[in-house]
Amino acid sequence: MASRHQQPINAQPTPGMHLLDRRRFLGQTATGLGSIAFSMLLAEEQLLAEGARSVGGLSPIRPEIDPGQPFAPRSPHLPAAAKNVIVIFCSGACSHVDTFDYKPELIRRHGQPMPGADKLVTFQGQQGNLTKSPWKFRPRGQSGKMISDLVPHLGELADDICFLHSVTGKTNTHGPGENYMSTGFTLDGFPSMGAWATYALGSSNQNLPAYVAIPDPRGTPQASVNNWGPGFLPAAFQGTDFNANHPIRNLKRPEAVAPEKDKATREFLNALNARHLERFPGDNDLAARIASYELAARMQMAVPEVSDLSTESAETLRMYGADDAENHLKAAYARNCILARRLVEQGVRFVQLFNGAYQTGGEGVSNWDGHKALEKQYSVHGPVLDQPTAALLKDMKRRGLLEDTLVVWCTEFGRMPTFQKGASGRDHNPEGFTCWLAGAGVKAPYTFGATDEFGYKAAENVIDVHDFHATILHLLGLNHERLTYYYNGLERRLTDVHGHVINEILA
Repeated sequence: MASRHQQPINAQPTPGMHLLDRRRFLGQTATGLGSIAFSMLLAEEQLLAEGARSVGGLSPIRPEIDPGQPFAPRSPHLPAAAKNVIVIFCSGACSHVDTFDYKPELIRRHGQPMPGADKLVTFQGQQGNLTKSPWKFRPRGQSGKMISDLVPHLGELADDICFLHSVTGKTNTHGPGENYMSTGFTLDGFPSMGAWATYALGSSNQNLPAYVAIPDPRGTPQASVNNWGPGFLPAAFQGTDFNANHPIRNLKRPEAVAPEKDKATREFLNALNARHLERFPGDNDLAARIASYELAARMQMAVPEVSDLSTESAETLRMYGADDAENHLKAAYARNCILARRLVEQGVRFVQLFNGAYQTGGEGVSNWDGHKALEKQYSVHGPVLDQPTAALLKDMKRRGLLEDTLVVWCTEFGRMPTFQKGASGRDHNPEGFTCWLAGAGVKAPYTFGATDEFGYKAAENVIDVHDFHATILHLLGLNHERLTYYYNGLERRLTDVHGHVINEILA
């Protein structure tokens, strides 16, 4: 008699149940083997689907992180074109129509109302007439790319740059705009680009921070630490902010403590920490805390060395403009550019270099917010940005660093093609602006997208910041849809629920 767990031989199959006879078994074996072989071929060509979809999209891939070694190198999801990233962020909203986005119609219709928008009211009020750039645009490089005389040194490198002229934003306010460009969200409290990258990939240098933010010599951007914060990611992945003129706070050894005594003290503390950790195995918070203290100790030795620019040649300092005795702002920013290169040389994963600050200084507005006197203000900011940034690209190229490093230039939004009513400057404009990429994994010279005939709105191949971020992550070998962190009941990611890789610009 059959048990209740067995079915009699002559029993009829229950609804939905199919018995497998010999013929079906052999037939399904043949097709099954073919499917296995086909799957292997797809996998070899990296064409295999990336996994089952979860409720919110593709299933996440979370990095395996040892709390005791949070910056240990980790493998990307895909083959990576870039190992490191330098982001150059022009705080204050650098005008695209005065730098990289040439608009002949804006020149032809200078002084006329913008068609269909003669009474346009934007962020700071009513707009006046169309106004051409005070700087002439000229063809640059073999490609003949039209770039403004405001940035002639960068213009010389037009053939090394991939321009994106159709970027759009979500806000016309500086703080939220900086947040959006740096974190993918206009609100505070979300992880920055660098935090996501180091969370996923770690770093190849365990003696330096994996993520460094280099503020402008004049101060911090308006959104300040939100630009390099960890948000809800573990605090280890926040950016460490310092520049060539201001070392990391609270890191320098007191002068009264001899190096030998300091070294002996560190070794004694390491022994105590190791013994304490043995008593509490599996305590991730304790391991992470000890790891952060040990990194700080190693940084006491490594950071002064990487920040010491006295080892740079006179020719290098001159190329960057770091020896410019007449323009101290340019010289200070140039030293920051050299520091960015040195950090990447040492394997730092992500460097965020700021040009422009929220605080005002003796030169007036200390960022690219050209509302009232654009020509006067940009005549200060242009030379500060131009030569050092161009030298950074040239120096990295000659050293072979651009083969593995992606250089990103961005700003929080663009500016209007009109001058504000009763003023001599341009208002905020998130409807269309320019960012650019250079180095590992991108086509150059290349131009993608376009604004309309005046530079007012993105009109061709329109992209947003989520697409921009998705592409940067892709070049690092990361799938932006699968790099997530579970927080407050949601699988969060840099690109929110949006974003597409801009495949057209990939080399």
